Parts: sequence; structure tokens; C-alpha cells
Amino acid sequence: MTSLHNAKYHILAILTVAVWGTTFISTKVLINNGLTPHEIFFIRFVIAYIGIWFISPRRIFSESVKDELTLLAAGLTGGTLYFITENTALQFTQTTNVAFIICITPLITTAMSLWVNKDSKVGRGWAVGSLVALVGVAILIFNGSVILKLSPVGDLLTLAAALSWAFYSLIINKLSKKYNSVFITRKVFFYGALCVLPTFVVNPPSFPVEGFLRHEVFLNIMFLSVLASLVCFVVWNIVLMRIGTIMSSNYLYLNPLFTTVAASIFLDETLTCYAVIGVVLVMLGVYIAARKGS
Repeated sequence: MTSLHNAKYHILAILTVAVWGTTFISTKVLINNGLTPHEIFFIRFVIAYIGIWFISPRRIFSESVKDELTLLAAGLTGGTLYFITENTALQFTQTTNVAFIICITPLITTAMSLWVNKDSKVGRGWAVGSLVALVGVAILIFNGSVILKLSPVGDLLTLAAALSWAFYSLIINKLSKKYNSVFITRKVFFYGALCVLPTFVVNPPSFPVEGFLRHEVFLNIMFLSVLASLVCFVVWNIVLMRIGTIMSSNYLYLNPLFTTVAASIFLDETLTCYAVIGVVLVMLGVYIAARKGS
């Protein structure tokens, strides 16, 4: 019964990453329509924040100033810093660099979790599964090409994004012991949107209001706001609490898999033999890690 109960959260993790893997498509469509990355992030978090009030507990603040600052840190790391650094990195380095570096997030998260929590342990199966998945990610992203052009600024920004999400995972794991996932997520949306406001001083909003009436803009914003943010952040925070930071983070290896599949469906990008091999290795690696992991 316990294994079946835990299986539900593993399935939820996969479904959440599947949605996040397709957000690249929506973001690309919105950027092509004239929206900037920080405008997209701000709009999706504000809409998600408004939406979560319909299901969130009506309490405004946490139990202490310390907890409120911790929630601020969650919004800053899992929202503002993660999205801004990742999106900005794309302006300085290759997409393959960003995609590959961001996929070491599970490894960074695990290392930090083991360092912070001395009781945390990982088995040999987790290590083998992670290695297989990482090789699959490399094949999937580089698609048969071994060209990797280093760009210090872009690559460091991507590494900062990976570190931000790792910190976010550890913070959520700590907060989940005192607060429910819906309340935590609502605060993450609020502080994430609040912390991105200074970027508008440097780069003021320029997208015309009437532009939101275009169906491709409206539908993609709603997808990013309601499903990818509101629903997925709540579910992911529950998953972190139920199956742990290390195991849940390993499912992030599936992100480029779903991005590749979505791109082949919605953008008519060719699914090469390298991509197929990469997909198989990623799925195999995640399966090994989940079966024999922590």
C-alpha cells in the first residue's frame, strides 16, 4: 500500500516536469510576439498569484519574521533568480550550453542536500541512474554534435540558475515541515513577482495592451500562468515534501526529453536517431534512480 501511495507522487513529478518541458515552446512564441523574458515571468506569476487566492488559506503572513524571510528567499531563488538568469544566459551563450548545464541541477541539489542534512544518503542505484540520465541528456541536447563553445558570462549565469533552483528545493523542504504547499506556493508567487520589479527600471515594459488580445499570446500566457505556474508549483512542492528533495530533483532530467518531443510536435523539428537514443537513456536512468535510489 505504501509503495502504491508513493508511486502517485512519482507520477505527479513526471507529469509536472512534462509540463515544464513544454514551457520553452510557449515562451518562444511569446518572445516572437514581442514580450521580453522578464515581462513573461512577471505576468505569469501575477496571474498565478491571483488564481491561487481561490484555493489558498486566508492567512497573510507566516508565524515569524524568520519564516517570512525564508519564504522571500524561496520566491527569490525559485522564481526571480532562476528565470532571469536562465533567460538572460540565452543571450550570451548557445542554447545547448544552457540546456546541458541546467540539467546538472539534480546533482547540485543532491550534493547540497547531503551537505546540509547529514542523515540523507543515496544508493549506488541512484548514482548509476543519474549518470545514465546525464549521458542521455548530453546526447539529446548535442544531437550528435560535440561542439561546445564556452561563454563565461552565459555559462556562469546558467550555473547560477541551477544553484538557485537547488537552493529553492532545500528551502521548500524546510518550509514544508511547518506550512502547507498551497500557502508556500502563494508566497513564492508574491515574492517572485515582487523581486523582479527592479528589472523594469532598467528595461521598462513596452508590450502594447492590445497585443494580449491575440489568441496565440493569450493562450500561451494562460498556459504558463495557470498550468505551468499555479498548478505545477503547488504539485511540485507537494512532491518535494512526499518523496524528498533528492529523488524529486532527479526527475528534472526528463525536462529536455519533453522539450524535444514537444518541439517535434509543435515546431515540426526533426526527431533524429540521436534524440531517440538520448530519450531512451534518460528514461532508463531515471527509472534506475527511482527504483534503486535513496
